[in-house]
Amino acid sequence: MRAALALAFTLALFNLNQASTVQAQSPSILEIADSIHQYRSSREKQIIQDFAELLSFPNVATNLEDMQANAAHIRTLLEPRGFEVQTLRSGGAPYVYAEIMTPGAEETILIYAHFDGQPVQVENWTYPPFIPTLLDAPMQQGGQPIEIDSVDGAFDPEWRIYARSAGDDKMPVIAIIHMLDALRANNIELSVNVKLLLDGEEERGSPTLGQVIDDNPGLFDADLLLFCDGPMHQSRQAQLVFGVRGGRTLDITTYGANRPLHSGHYGNWAPNPIMTIAYLLTSMRDETGRILIDGYYDNVATLTESERAAIAAMPNIEEQLKDELAVNTPEGAGTRIEELVTLPAFNARGIVGGGVGSQGRNIILSSSTVSLNLRLVPNQQPERIRQIIEDHIRAEGFFIVYEDPTDEILRANAKVVKLDWRGGGSPGLRTSMDGPMAQRLIQIMQELAPELIQTPTMGGGLPLNAFANRMDTPIIVLPLANHDNNQHGENENLRLQNLWDAMAVYGVVLSQFGER
Repeated sequence: MRAALALAFTLALFNLNQASTVQAQSPSILEIADSIHQYRSSREKQIIQDFAELLSFPNVATNLEDMQANAAHIRTLLEPRGFEVQTLRSGGAPYVYAEIMTPGAEETILIYAHFDGQPVQVENWTYPPFIPTLLDAPMQQGGQPIEIDSVDGAFDPEWRIYARSAGDDKMPVIAIIHMLDALRANNIELSVNVKLLLDGEEERGSPTLGQVIDDNPGLFDADLLLFCDGPMHQSRQAQLVFGVRGGRTLDITTYGANRPLHSGHYGNWAPNPIMTIAYLLTSMRDETGRILIDGYYDNVATLTESERAAIAAMPNIEEQLKDELAVNTPEGAGTRIEELVTLPAFNARGIVGGGVGSQGRNIILSSSTVSLNLRLVPNQQPERIRQIIEDHIRAEGFFIVYEDPTDEILRANAKVVKLDWRGGGSPGLRTSMDGPMAQRLIQIMQELAPELIQTPTMGGGLPLNAFANRMDTPIIVLPLANHDNNQHGENENLRLQNLWDAMAVYGVVLSQFGER
């Protein structure tokens, strides 16, 4: 009996020691995040200098020489961290592919980001877009420039760095390389193989991404694809997004007489193309945003119970947005914005029809054009949308052409309209929140950030379908930039805390995902 007790005690002590060893080798998620923040806190200047240097490279995707310089510089950041790097091209701007194979890892995470940016109108920027400028507060709050090299000690996390692509989307490159440095300094191992695909032409719609994937069979195979693009929630809480809307663009031109006419002499007689477009638009949607075209909602994917619960749990930002944006009555007839973006949208993005103010003339123009941005959701196919829109326009009495009409066509038809479908468009996409990969990622993120926001669909579009059409890999969007980063506009910026948080998120996910 005494021997048996001694053996039991010995075994218990052994198991305790083993558990202690495992615990020492496997820090908790919060401990991993803390170790990354501790590492970063003593190296903030170097991290921001690296970021500023990357941001100093002009990066409009149509300038292939500039994009090649960006790709070459990114290679110099990745290779010293152990990445095997390739530059890939299929006729457009370069893509940078990089990978780290982790010994013993059984799963792979592919991370997507992009390093091109929207074209800039320099005259609209307060500071030059490719000379990164650090401000001690947001510009609209009177922030003043700070010389990065002059900072001694910690950088205030509310400071912002202003430059093109600061928020959209060069930050992931810097966060990932310094996260890897932090993990290695703390002897924390990756739990998965890591692949990066950095897109050099996303702002042009990634026109050759599909061909890049086709040209490199198997290279992008992964168990999970994290799309690291887009702004996070307005509440600044951590967020995962499971879908995006697709889109089509349509320009509609209506016609009057074959030359401009004096509005006093011909008003009430000559067809007015501006008014014709106005009547057509109001036949297509109402003032709440509801689309009135027959069949438009027929194939719209309905929300699951999990998705509806996720929307209900999100912070309600309606009043905040109404105040911030000076909006009295939003569209949507009272439906929350988070649910509205899971539905199709029919937006006029611009209209051309003569001048106003000092440019106004007392004439009835020969033509007027409106450009429509059509946001599509899962199960809506772009060609089907084209068909039902054209059916609606014909039902309104229009004769459709696809080139400028001749005088003969104008004489022969009461109402003529030219349709210019800009590109083929893309359908929406949504990954199930209930899938095993999604649930593992949710669990990890909730341990790091218990108030994690789970968003079924974001309003904007991303080039997800190039992957979804070729790979059976769950795709989840991980937005990390501040929501007020002015992406695509002048004075684009990134709040420093978002960079610090991104390092911790990447470190936690990549060190823990393969252990779950």
